Amino acid sequence: MQYASVNHDFSGRRVLAIVLRHLYLLRGSWIRIAEMAYWPTINVIMWGYLSVFLRTNSTWVARAAGVLLGAVLLWDVLFRANLGMSLSFLEEMWSRNLANLFVTPLRPIELMAGLTVMSLIRTIIGVLPAMLLAIVLYQFNIFELGLPLIAFFINLLVTGWAVGLGVSALVLRFGMGAESLAWVLIFALAPISGIYYPIAVMPEWLQVVAWLLPPAHVFEGMRAVMFDHVFPLGHFAAAVGLNLLYFSAAAVLFHRVFYIARQRGLLMNLGE
Repeated sequence: MQYASVNHDFSGRRVLAIVLRHLYLLRGSWIRIAEMAYWPTINVIMWGYLSVFLRTNSTWVARAAGVLLGAVLLWDVLFRANLGMSLSFLEEMWSRNLANLFVTPLRPIELMAGLTVMSLIRTIIGVLPAMLLAIVLYQFNIFELGLPLIAFFINLLVTGWAVGLGVSALVLRFGMGAESLAWVLIFALAPISGIYYPIAVMPEWLQVVAWLLPPAHVFEGMRAVMFDHVFPLGHFAAAVGLNLLYFSAAAVLFHRVFYIARQRGLLMNLGE
């Protein structure tokens, strides 16, 4: 038996071929290009505003023991709710099982309901151990927030579901090249949600944008409960109203995109 000879010499042309292969891939996906600059920009904005706030409020951290840890835990609820929704949908696409599902009598609204339940389960599994660990390691018990914690938890869940449904619709429309949006879109909310600092530290024009987001009201409400021991009904009502609006819009978008995908045969051809 004869074997093809192997050229062990280093070839710059083969290296160039690999580079060109990935450059062509980037050229065909604006999402990948934008993502390169996205994460450094998000980090600079978020931690920059935190630095500005701490520089002018040096006693804030000492006065608010546990508030940053509480913010981290509640942010993870939002993050996990989004991932629980979008990853459950992506797993169907990765396994190319979406078309098989809709050969059955399954309706889009039933798929959305199933993804929502899975998101809740994934979120509880992901967040509950961290909350218990915070009690053991840092003597911080977020459950002491009581009923406000339930209000915050539900609102962040619904926000995560809205983002996850929107991401799923975009992936269904544009293919797997858009799957990184599962992480990109949710982190776009972080710098303007007031997770670690009050909304007031941001420029006035950005505050207007922040107040249009349910998480901004949730995290401001959390600080009001921890600092002033008062449940802010105004922030709660605003978060509920905005969540109803965004979740409804995301559900309509998903249903509409699914209809378009079915009409165009995209369910059978979901690739890059």
